Amino acid sequence: MDPKLLDILACPLCKGPLKLVADKSELICKTDGLAYPVRDGIPVMLETEARTLNTDERLDK
Repeated sequence: MDPKLLDILACPLCKGPLKLVADKSELICKTDGLAYPVRDGIPVMLETEARTLNTDERLDK
């Protein structure tokens, strides 16, 4: 994913920052506890497509 795109993307719910996971398959919003999928290099920024982070993911374990 283009680093410039990552700089301007924000969580659609809280407008907070997103973090790209190491395998580049998801964008994480720690504030809302959601992971938005990245499909074919395109972030899917829909709440209905996001998955809820588990406790370990929220705590960075």
